[in-house]
Parts: sequence; structure tokens; C-alpha cells
Amino acid sequence: MEFYINDEKIDVSLEGEKTIGDVLKSLEMTCQQNEAEVIGIQIDGEKITAETFDEVSEKELKGTEKFEFSVITKKAVFDSFKRLAELFRDLSAKMESVPLELQTGRDKEAHSAIKTLADSIEDFCHVATLSSLFEDFTEIKINEMDFSDFFADFQPILKDFEDALKNNDTVTVGDLAEYEICPRLISIAETLEKM
Repeated sequence: MEFYINDEKIDVSLEGEKTIGDVLKSLEMTCQQNEAEVIGIQIDGEKITAETFDEVSEKELKGTEKFEFSVITKKAVFDSFKRLAELFRDLSAKMESVPLELQTGRDKEAHSAIKTLADSIEDFCHVATLSSLFEDFTEIKINEMDFSDFFADFQPILKDFEDALKNNDTVTVGDLAEYEICPRLISIAETLEKM
């Protein structure tokens, strides 16, 4: 039997586990003791989904299985939030410069900041989703809103921003960047910095 966690082979000694479910339960308990959560499972190259979990769990161990687990730790989520805090702080300054860059023909710099914004928000949403696995992060609020409400409020502004960019409406791009997007980026950074 082979065991991998986050693509790294590990040594595991079984203590009477008879089914795949027994192995999965043991790993879950070990993860909880180490402030970690399993976010993906593959057995013999087959991805285990919520729909197939119960059926697979009942199977007897053959002793030749290859278990691959994707695991996230609470510390990794915390570290990601701290990195994102710094990124959003820097990004707010870059977004403030976007209107001037567009007006002075420095489109490349402006578009670089905008791409970084899109990538950073996607990254933040991914980390926020992972953070929901840990109780310590469930009470975090940005401007008195939980993550999902904050981004539901932010989404229309980002859509307007995208439309303004497509239409080369530099005035609207500038207004949204300076008065709508920058304050929200600062709010995200401040919330994450206080963690």
C-alpha cells in the first residue's frame, strides 16, 4: 500500500484497519489532531467524490491500494491570508494609479494591475473557501460582512469595471478604481492584517 499527502510519499502503519473507510477515518482523525483537513482523495488514480465516498468506504482493503490525499492546514490558510493582506495593500496603490496610467498611454502598466486584481480576487475566494473548513476563520468579517456577502456586494462593481474597460471608458474605469475598488481592497487588507 502507498500513501501520498500533497504529492509527497509518506510512511503509514495500519492498526487493524480492514476497509478503505477505516483508513479514511484514521486519516481524518490524524488531520484533526494536526489542525488540517482533507480536501481531496484519490484511490488508485480514481478521484473520490461525495457521491462515491460511501460506496468506496465499504470496500475491503486489498493491501495494494495507492491513497493520494490533498490536505490543507490551518496554518497554510493563515499564511495565505497574510500574504494576500500584503498583496491587496500593494494592489490598492496600483489601482489608484490606473486612471492616470490609462490617460497617459501607459496601458501596459494599467492592464498589469488589472490582471493582478483579477488573479488576486480569485486567489482570495479560493483561500476563503478553504478557510470555512476551520472554525477559527468563520467569524471574520470585512466591513461587517462575511466573505460571501462582501463579494456579492463587490461583484457588480467588478462587472461595471470590466464593462468600462471593454468600452475604453477611462473616466468610469478611473472612478471605479479610485472610489469603489481601492477602498474595498484596503478593507480586505486591514481585515486580514488584524488576524
